[in-house]
Amino acid sequence: MPDSVGANLETVRQRIARSAERGGRDPGDVVLVAVTKTLPVERIREALAVGLRIVGENRVQEALPKIEEIGPASVDWHLIGHLQTNKVKFIEGRFRMVQSLDGVALAEALDRRLQSPLDVLVEVNVAGEPQKTGVLPVDLAALAGAVNGAQYLRLRGLMTVAPMVPDPEAVRPVFRQLRSLRDKTAQQLGVALPILSMGMTDDYAIAIEEGATMLRLGRALFGPR
Repeated sequence: MPDSVGANLETVRQRIARSAERGGRDPGDVVLVAVTKTLPVERIREALAVGLRIVGENRVQEALPKIEEIGPASVDWHLIGHLQTNKVKFIEGRFRMVQSLDGVALAEALDRRLQSPLDVLVEVNVAGEPQKTGVLPVDLAALAGAVNGAQYLRLRGLMTVAPMVPDPEAVRPVFRQLRSLRDKTAQQLGVALPILSMGMTDDYAIAIEEGATMLRLGRALFGPR
């Protein structure tokens, strides 16, 4: 039998509360995104039944049939994986947020396809890992400026995927740098950027201590794939 999402959610919430206390924060300020890549619709419905409302999918082509079956109204669907330019036509009316904008050309292509506002995050490859997507910190200002100047894109914050390491403490500087980049970008643009999407199953406790406002959790909620 698959792990109980309800029981796992309670464990996650307890851990969030402890981490928030260590960071001097309100645990209510931390939002959960249930990451459902490779999972069937039945597991998504289980998550919805215990009160989770934000669902994160990595691939547009995998998400589309799930969105069609469950519907876009009852769920806040987030695209958390890389968005290909040839998939921007599928975003409007389906996804509430795209967390993975990583280039000016992509941002412009998405903006051209939209007819209504869309919340987006800029993905930053803080650690500079060559195998990962995300804009490098040195290029963040140009991309954030382009997104902020777009007609329909609504820049809400930054996202990062930290390196996979044995000791979660090793990625604390990555989260700390993303928060610093967010603060600097908000000041440069003169806009509020409230969302820091950082922290996954193996490192979300550290991410909370460093200011995460949005966690993307798969195994922590659903068990091993």
